[in-house]
Amino acid sequence: MKKKQMNRFNFLRLLSFVLGFLLIIPVMANAQSGKANFSGSWTLNESKSKMGEGGRRFGGGDFVVKQEANLLSVERSFNDQSFTSKYTLDGKESVNSFGRGESKSTAKWSADGKSLTIVTKMNFNGSERTSTQVWTLSDSKVLSIESTRQNRDGETVKTTMVYDKK
Repeated sequence: MKKKQMNRFNFLRLLSFVLGFLLIIPVMANAQSGKANFSGSWTLNESKSKMGEGGRRFGGGDFVVKQEANLLSVERSFNDQSFTSKYTLDGKESVNSFGRGESKSTAKWSADGKSLTIVTKMNFNGSERTSTQVWTLSDSKVLSIESTRQNRDGETVKTTMVYDKK
């Protein structure tokens, strides 16, 4: 009788260890991955930003980011409407809809995991345009997004938007 209780006790100990291991290891692995976490509500710091021509029109407003294991969601509001763009963080293509069509993007981490590069291709009236954004946290409360895109004339426009975490 005592032997059965001992076996049952050991089994429960082993089971709790295994379950704990399975639940804790992924959390530890994610924390140790060293990748930046962009989650939060961000507000534009105009004094630190270099917006260039039309910078505010192209992503200069406040936004909310939710970052999960393999997904980055960016929610922006314009004129009482909300738009959410989603990017997979594994380098696979993501498709997002916008007013007149869709965009196709790929997001790729830098080797050190401190910055994320999002390359987006859109088609405007039969003309494909590409934009590149590099997201970097200088600390947990300051986000810098360096953007390179083509304007209507095909000229390259560069902006650096700096955001403070709310």
